[in-house]
Amino acid sequence: MSQISSTAIIELALDLASSLNSKDRFDRLLDTVRKAISCDAVALLSFHGDILTPIALQGLSRDTLGRRFYVAEHPRFAALCQSSQPIRFAADSTLPDPYDGLLIDREGDLPVHSCMGLPLYYDDKLLGLLTIDSLTPHEFEDIPERTLVVISAMAAATLNTAFLIEQLESRADHSQKVVEELTEEAWKRDGGELIGESPIMYQLKEELNIVANSDFNILIYGETGVGKELVARTLHHKSLRQHGPMVYVNCAALPENLIESELFGHVKGAFTGADKDRAGKFSLANGGTLFLDEIGELPLAAQSKILRAIQSNEIQPVGQDEVEQVDVRIVAATNRDLKEEAEDGRFRADLYHRLSVYPIRVPRLQERVGDVQVLSGYFVEQTRRKLGLGQLKITAEAVSHLEQYNWPGNVRELEHVISRAALKARARQKDKAIIAIEKQDCGSLVNLQLNELSNQHTMEVSSNKNTEKISEAALLNLRDETEKFQRQLIRNVLTEEHGNWAATARRLSTDRANLNRIAKRLDIKVVKSII
Repeated sequence: MSQISSTAIIELALDLASSLNSKDRFDRLLDTVRKAISCDAVALLSFHGDILTPIALQGLSRDTLGRRFYVAEHPRFAALCQSSQPIRFAADSTLPDPYDGLLIDREGDLPVHSCMGLPLYYDDKLLGLLTIDSLTPHEFEDIPERTLVVISAMAAATLNTAFLIEQLESRADHSQKVVEELTEEAWKRDGGELIGESPIMYQLKEELNIVANSDFNILIYGETGVGKELVARTLHHKSLRQHGPMVYVNCAALPENLIESELFGHVKGAFTGADKDRAGKFSLANGGTLFLDEIGELPLAAQSKILRAIQSNEIQPVGQDEVEQVDVRIVAATNRDLKEEAEDGRFRADLYHRLSVYPIRVPRLQERVGDVQVLSGYFVEQTRRKLGLGQLKITAEAVSHLEQYNWPGNVRELEHVISRAALKARARQKDKAIIAIEKQDCGSLVNLQLNELSNQHTMEVSSNKNTEKISEAALLNLRDETEKFQRQLIRNVLTEEHGNWAATARRLSTDRANLNRIAKRLDIKVVKSII
């Protein structure tokens, strides 16, 4: 049985009062709770809408931080969110425990155990929950109700203070003090949260907080699959334009002869097939944000028209004499080096400088130390909901396996690996209440660089055993012949695709940026002329 002294309560208050930042306050809160109450796991969760988000925990696996608990799907959480007082669940309660399989010191289903939850209210508003679990049954029965109410009040005040500080730092409106989660239906549906706790992700989030409320044009750059579109949506959501539209344009998919109509609109009769007036993307985004994805794929002629719209905030629909005023913030994204493209004449330098008022680089997953585990937890919970599973977890061995891979496809590749692994795990464990993703479910993940070195080494060993060492001249000839073949193949496909780099990359089954690098090395250029 667990009893709490008045000294422990005083120490809790003093610890919280001396904490300087949110993370410190949360850690001290959990430390002191564990000192005061004998338990195996304690977690602090924030509440917004119908979602509970873990923000600090002890005794639970770290991937729990990446999970998002929909209250309606977890009866114990639902009971706590509907209560104004602490709840001690019966040791033999039949309600499923949301932490099944997540305790660090316990594998599989939780046995009969003690479970307690404290709703955290401030000004009659539910801010979150403090959950406490012990593998010892009836552990919490002797704790006075008044003591739990005092702890709840202290924890709620800590959580509220942390929220207020974050609001002041981000200059957010007071009425939105707890808005950190998904607030709009599309935002929730598409996933609108940047998951990650690595230093480089904290730096990215800080940059977004700094620039979000400005009207500066933003250039987001980074490799394919790092989440550039998510960063763009985050910028819009944090901006003063969040209640306005965010219009998405995939520049690589725009037909060259219809780019002007798509962006600026047209009037009826402007060209064959224009049977009615149509608003362009700039008009649709008026008062909001226009997201130009793959901006580097736009031809030079279209770039000049966009430049004029950005400079003057004016557009002219095709076939219309009058210009129209628009109020649009431009957020552009690319996986290409636009500065280098501008220097080589493949991208307008003046447009590049207009777009890159505040450039933001999205880091590769390989640079985000420690984020693979948190992202895995997020995708595991997301996949669990999609597959309709009761509980899905990922083993420490599987996480370690994932962390050793270099992820050339970045976050998108990790999401796909988790989805496939979950399907394989479900097939192997049909009759289990808790399905565990294990290393074998993740498949063979071989780092590209290591694989290339291994193949090279194998070839060299085989060559040494069966043939004499190839001369340096022969190696040079082989390289020349290889480059000659690559040059001819790329030129042929480029000609067939009328100089469209994106279409050529798809035909050759390679990444657009990689094709660019190869073409530059082989001195392949597309020159467009006016006759």
